[in-house]
Amino acid sequence: MHHEELAPLQRPRYGSIVDDERLSAEEMDERRRQNIAYEYLCHLEEAKRWMEVCLEEELPATTELEEGLRNGVYLAKLAKFFAPNVVSDKKIYDVEQARYKRSGLHFRHTDNTVQWLRAMESIGLPKIFYPETTDVYDRKNIPRMIYCIHALSLYLFKLGLAPQIQDLLGKVDFTEEEISNMRKELEKYGIQMPSFSKIGGILASELSVDEAALHAAVIAINEAIEKGIAEQTIVTLRNPNAMLLNVDEELAQDYQNELFEAKRRKESNARLKNGAISEEERDVYEELLTQAEIQGNINKINIHIALVQVNEAIDQQDEVALMAGLNRTALSLLEVLPQNSSWYLMQLCNSKEQKMQIAGVPNMLDKSEIQNEVSVANAEAEAHKLKLIAVDNINTTIRNCDPSKTLVALMKPEAQLPVVHPFAAVFYQTELFNLQQQNAVNYLAHDELSIAVEMLSAVVLLNQALENKDLLMIKNHLRTPCIGFNNLEEENFQRYADTLLSIKSEASSQGQDYLSWNDIQNCIDMVNMQIKEENERIIAIGQINEAIDQGNPEKTLETLLLPTAKLQDVKPVNARHYQDVLYHAKAQKRKESQDESALLWLDEIQKGINDGNNNIKEAAILAVGTSVINKSLEKGDSQPILMILQSKFGLRVIPECAENYFRNLSEAKNMKAREDSNESPWIKLVMKNMYDYYYNVETEEGTCDAPEGVVPKTSWLTGEEIQSIVGQVTADYNREQLWLANENLIVQLQARARGFLVRKNYQERKAYLQSQEPSAIKIQAFWKGYKQRKSYIDRLKVLQGNVAAIVKIQSWVKMWLAKRSYRKRLQYFKDHNDDIVKIQAFLRANKAREDYRTLIGAENPPLTVLRKFAYLLDQSDLDFQEELEVTRLREEVVTKIRSNQQLEKDLNLMDIKIGLLVKNRITLQDVVLHSKKLNKKSKSQLEEMVMVDKQGIKGLSKERRRKLEAYQHLFYLLQTNPTYLAKLIFQMPQNKSTKFMDTVIFTLYNYASNQREEYLLLKLFKTALGEEINSKVDQIQDIVTGNPTVIKMVVSFNRGARGQNTLRQLLAPVVKEIMEDKSLIINTSPVDVYKSWVNQLEMQTGEASKLPYDVTTEQALTHTEVVNKLESSIQSLRAVTDKVLTTIFSSLNMMPYGMRYIAKVLKSSLHEKFPDATEDELLKIVGNLLYYRYMNPAIVAPDGFDIIDITAGGQIHPDQRRNLGCVAKVLQHAASNKLFEGESEHLSSMNTYLSQTYQKFRIFFQAACDVPEPEEKFNIDEYSDMVTLSKPVIYISIEEIINTHSLLLEHQDAIATEPNDLLNELLEGLGPVPDVESFLGEGAVDPNDPNRASTLNQLAKTEISLSLTSKYELREGEDQDLKSLMIKTKRLIVDVIRTQPGNTLLEILETPATAQQESEHLKLAEKRAILDSKTPEKMKHSQSIFEDGQLPLEQKKRKIQRNLRTLEQAGLVSSATKYQEIINEIAKDIRNQRRYRHHRKAELVKLQQTLNALNSKTTFYEEQINYYNTYIKTCLDNLTRKNSRRSIKVDGKEEVKGSKKLKQTSLKYTAARLHEKGVILEIEDLQTNQFKNVMFDITPGEEVGDFEIKAKFLGVEMEKVQLHFQDLLQMQYEGVAVMKMFDKAKVNVNLLIFLLNKKFYGK
Repeated sequence: MHHEELAPLQRPRYGSIVDDERLSAEEMDERRRQNIAYEYLCHLEEAKRWMEVCLEEELPATTELEEGLRNGVYLAKLAKFFAPNVVSDKKIYDVEQARYKRSGLHFRHTDNTVQWLRAMESIGLPKIFYPETTDVYDRKNIPRMIYCIHALSLYLFKLGLAPQIQDLLGKVDFTEEEISNMRKELEKYGIQMPSFSKIGGILASELSVDEAALHAAVIAINEAIEKGIAEQTIVTLRNPNAMLLNVDEELAQDYQNELFEAKRRKESNARLKNGAISEEERDVYEELLTQAEIQGNINKINIHIALVQVNEAIDQQDEVALMAGLNRTALSLLEVLPQNSSWYLMQLCNSKEQKMQIAGVPNMLDKSEIQNEVSVANAEAEAHKLKLIAVDNINTTIRNCDPSKTLVALMKPEAQLPVVHPFAAVFYQTELFNLQQQNAVNYLAHDELSIAVEMLSAVVLLNQALENKDLLMIKNHLRTPCIGFNNLEEENFQRYADTLLSIKSEASSQGQDYLSWNDIQNCIDMVNMQIKEENERIIAIGQINEAIDQGNPEKTLETLLLPTAKLQDVKPVNARHYQDVLYHAKAQKRKESQDESALLWLDEIQKGINDGNNNIKEAAILAVGTSVINKSLEKGDSQPILMILQSKFGLRVIPECAENYFRNLSEAKNMKAREDSNESPWIKLVMKNMYDYYYNVETEEGTCDAPEGVVPKTSWLTGEEIQSIVGQVTADYNREQLWLANENLIVQLQARARGFLVRKNYQERKAYLQSQEPSAIKIQAFWKGYKQRKSYIDRLKVLQGNVAAIVKIQSWVKMWLAKRSYRKRLQYFKDHNDDIVKIQAFLRANKAREDYRTLIGAENPPLTVLRKFAYLLDQSDLDFQEELEVTRLREEVVTKIRSNQQLEKDLNLMDIKIGLLVKNRITLQDVVLHSKKLNKKSKSQLEEMVMVDKQGIKGLSKERRRKLEAYQHLFYLLQTNPTYLAKLIFQMPQNKSTKFMDTVIFTLYNYASNQREEYLLLKLFKTALGEEINSKVDQIQDIVTGNPTVIKMVVSFNRGARGQNTLRQLLAPVVKEIMEDKSLIINTSPVDVYKSWVNQLEMQTGEASKLPYDVTTEQALTHTEVVNKLESSIQSLRAVTDKVLTTIFSSLNMMPYGMRYIAKVLKSSLHEKFPDATEDELLKIVGNLLYYRYMNPAIVAPDGFDIIDITAGGQIHPDQRRNLGCVAKVLQHAASNKLFEGESEHLSSMNTYLSQTYQKFRIFFQAACDVPEPEEKFNIDEYSDMVTLSKPVIYISIEEIINTHSLLLEHQDAIATEPNDLLNELLEGLGPVPDVESFLGEGAVDPNDPNRASTLNQLAKTEISLSLTSKYELREGEDQDLKSLMIKTKRLIVDVIRTQPGNTLLEILETPATAQQESEHLKLAEKRAILDSKTPEKMKHSQSIFEDGQLPLEQKKRKIQRNLRTLEQAGLVSSATKYQEIINEIAKDIRNQRRYRHHRKAELVKLQQTLNALNSKTTFYEEQINYYNTYIKTCLDNLTRKNSRRSIKVDGKEEVKGSKKLKQTSLKYTAARLHEKGVILEIEDLQTNQFKNVMFDITPGEEVGDFEIKAKFLGVEMEKVQLHFQDLLQMQYEGVAVMKMFDKAKVNVNLLIFLLNKKFYGK
């Protein structure tokens, strides 16, 4: 593209355009143009680089910059850079350029350019530099915009707001192609290139100064700069005429150096430019610095010095110096506040330190960085101030003990506190209150609050985790540093969690919602203590195990007595036994676990101690018992034996055996006794068969340690021996007693034993027999077989002897059976002949149905099935008849709609004229003339329209016919592509677009008279609505508060002729019911109820009421009568509203599909643009459309929307109108969820009812939006126009055609932006907009006709029918349109498969046709030709399709093969699937043809219904005309009978009868008299006692109901006024009780009417 040279002075001046040869004049001119283009490209590059520096973003390439600036986004961003107070991001349209990249320029992009121009105006840039908006948007003068950017850069540089723009002329390269393209572009627009070099001079001259003095001062400065003496330069700079600002003498040398360098640069650039410019063309400022450049350089030095001062102050931490630097004018910093100086110093120091750390070397802060840090410091200072206020507020709320207010105060962002959880408000209040009370000053500072809130929030979350029993979250919250718990041990977290859960559960059961911080900390300390004790006990257990292994009882006892072990019942005397028991237990554990290192655990040690104690205790008791028994035996005393055995040994003894016990024990002891005087008193017992226990029988002492040198007694019985002897005696005794007690039982036992032995022998025998069962069966079978074989042989011998007889018998029997079966079957068929026929028909029908289901349901229907139903694609006579009938009815409906619309307009005009007649504003002749015109038009309008249409088409010449076809192509494109009309609607003004929609658009779609046109119209509505929402809706409420064009168009259409019947069916019954209820009177206005009440009183009495006439709502409600009437009205209103609601909600399916679909589109489009909008907001918008705009007007004015039938001259009674209005008001409030407030406060009792009704409406609106898409509803696809018989026809006037053509040309650039757009091609073919005469052709109007203009105006309203066709259908020899080629191919395939069968299309095409098949095909072609000749012209297919249908069979097959290859190349079909794709398409056509026939029948019914409704409306209009005629005839008769001055003839001419005027009687009243009657209430500036001097003269006028009232004061006529009785009645109807007359007198309207009625009409 281009680059910058390192040594620009050594290169040619004009980029790459270099030629040293001698040039001719033409070549020199060419070179000049090239040079201009190159200079302009350099200026573009200068502007681009300057804007990139200002915006800090990359702009498009230089050659694309002009196009990139057209949308104005970069210009608006530049405006935000130098005027942020004027332009913000929100004011920049399409700031990210997403829409521009997606769909190009939009007219709203001009807003960006306007913002840029306003910003330049705000800073004072002279307007001489400004471009026009169209210069930018329409690219009419882009160089002007670049010129303005250069001027702006210089101006901003002078103000110190932007850097100076570079001079790149001769320093950048462009290719020859780029320069040539730019030259062509400049020549194309013919733009005069502005003089960029003279911007400085122009800028100086445009500012309001003395130009000569300024010029001289600037020259002097430049000369001083050249001399290089700073003192002289500073003198010239301070010259007042130079108008330089902020010149500091101390910086003289800096100014000199900077200005000198700037001047050198400018002179260097000037030398590059002036090589080919004559002296006369040169500008003095091309080499001299301009005033703006001098000021800019001064500002540059000032800013640099100020930045140095600020940075030095930062380095020195000097707050005073810093503020002095920040306040320097050169920096022009914003919002530098003295009170924030310390914040500035701290913030700037931090910023500079960070910048130095990043760069690695000291760096200065620039202006933008300083401004940014100042803003940050201001924000922080303000935040600190707000924080202190918030902390005070928090302390106050804590003292007030209101948890909700405390929570709100803690959650305020200004407080800068950690996150607060709303569900724990009471907990925060309680804990913070306690902290505040503990504080010495009863006040919590921000740091204390921050720590406390952070800790409390962590405690709250921990409590929440405990509540949820989430162990993982509990551990995580315990680990949180901010919670501040002490003595936490990582390995104990599970214990903490388990313990906290149990404590939390216990606290919750006691009503405590939260564990406090102290509760949790105590729990942690408790767990730590428990774990510590457990660890110490483990150490003690280890020591015990070591002592046990050592085998030292004393050591073991010592460890067992350790406090940390916490063992129970350790007795030192049992130390030996503890050692033995524990040692044995440990050995046993090692043996069982096979682990030599196994240790005894705490519970095992405790069990060993307990076992040892029990063992010793039991041994001691046993030793005592043994001692006593042995002593008793020695003494021969048997008495204590029995007791000792029971108590000491715990044996069950029998008293009867006492002697035996003693005898046996004595014998046993005697056997052991021996004389040994050396026996010691110790006896030895063995505990648990392994531990020894020694007992001294003399001292009764026991021990586990064997006494030294002592031999235990051996002559005494041991405990075991005693137990054994006693047990043996007891057992012998028990056995003896048992035998004696059970003698019979023993006998039975013996008998059972013997029985058992016998049964055992029997079972053994039975088992043997069962085991031999197969052998027994074989023996029996052998015997039976022998007997059966012998019987068979005997029978066989008999049969062999009689073979012939047997055969004969068999043949006769078989014959008889066969004959009987045949006759029976034959008779069955005869009896059920009808049933058999039905079965056969059913089977055939079932097969046909199965084939049809295959056709419509199968993904790939077979060709054999398709062939059976191909005949359905043929058009029958009935099809043509129905199609013609549909076309005829559609034409009648459209024509009738337009006729009724015109008739309605004329009737409205007639209303106005009769009203003016009543008021004597026009003559009766005018009304008669309009009546004649109305009668004539009402009788013949329809016939004239139809005849003009038909004659207009036939009367066109050949050239006009081509023109007409071009318009047919144009309107087809507009009808089928809604984008054009949607854009066109929004390009026109509001009033013009409304008229365009009411006429052309609805005409173009035939008022949606069939499904195709309704589908296309809905597509237009959808496209236009999306366009309007995206471009014009900035807030969601704009749809409600504004008057969206598309919404208005949709409602107008659906309330028109097509939707009127629906609205009538929906609302007519309930509206009639309300109107027919004569007792229903609803008035919800207290003031109106009050005035009605007062009027009623005065009319009844004829006297003035003492009540005031003008009252407020509050004053009216003070009267009981008013309140009672109002309450009655509200009750009635609610009941009636319920009826209307029931009707609306139950008739959802009756609502037009178009309204529901547009509601769906509206809801989805708004949701897409406003994703944050709630469902309620969207449904309110939908309700505004469906109820307020569509239904509400029909309820308020049912006569205006044809909801009810009104006879000619009839009208709705005011009470009925008010009743309906009140109902509509309530429904309107309910649909929008708007309550009665403010002025309607007296209806607030209905607010609950409104809220409940809104919920019902909400469900209704949601259901209304639930509709299918139009494609699914109408079954429309891209081939729909191809399968219909007739072409779409519209009925449109010549005037509407011309207007549409004109509008399209006017807005062509906006609606067809692409050059190759189809619309552009069609408009180019049509040429300029014709007038009416040229449209109809020469001779259409006689040039000598004096009423030529009127005739042309009438012809412009001539309606013609246009048969819409697409210009881009496939013609002969043209294969570009693949869709049309697909249709042709399908028609050919249908013709072929109907005469030649086959399994696949490929098989049929490759198999030659037989002669019979060719013959059948020829007959089919002839039949089609006959049918085509009978087909109406508008329903015929194109000539190429007809010719294809007449081809021979083989030629058709070859053409099919060629077409299939073309379609396969386009990817539409595939030979790999045997062209199944096109078979599927034919099956789809068959299905669509059937659906289309059903839709056509339904459309016939619908059109007939619509036509009947329109005829009814026409009848109503005719009745209205008859009523007007009767009224006019009555007026004529009255005038004839009266003795007036004029009479009316039939021709409307006047006839003079006489000039004598009837004398009229007048009334005269003084003001005092009228005041007594109550007619006059007061006269401004006149006392009541002066009323007698005022006379009122009331004289009737010439017209009935007109009165002239004159006022005289003291006989002098002062005022007079014309009074119309009809106006008084209107005021009375509207509830006006008091009127002003002469702008001074207040008159009671009711009593004035009473007076006039009484005096002039005898009432």
